[in-house]
Amino acid sequence: MAYKAYVTPKYYLETYRGTSIPESELDLRLRDASRHIDSLTYSRIVGRGFSALTEFQQDVIREVVCRQADFEAENREALDCALSSYSINGVSMTLTAGWNVFLDKGVAMPRELYSLLEQTGLTFRGIGR
Repeated sequence: MAYKAYVTPKYYLETYRGTSIPESELDLRLRDASRHIDSLTYSRIVGRGFSALTEFQQDVIREVVCRQADFEAENREALDCALSSYSINGVSMTLTAGWNVFLDKGVAMPRELYSLLEQTGLTFRGIGR
């Protein structure tokens, strides 16, 4: 069975009203964002099944997937860069976690978006959940 994103292109376009991602790339971008959410939630969604989550958790996951897909699309060049930092003509850029970006398991996410994901209880690093 093929992996299904937690958000459909129809949901992204009609409910979330996203405009950052071309329709031709939606399936790929939503699937990538869903996989990144799986990494940050220790695959708990896969283990439980999306339909077994509470309505609140499902709503938050959908919003986070859409916003993460937008973030990744808008910052694709920087995120795809193999370098962690570079400098050109005195201007430098470093790709690390900072006050506004959360970075874990190779996934970069706006920190406020990760805080929203934490509200689901699925990012807990310990055991017992």
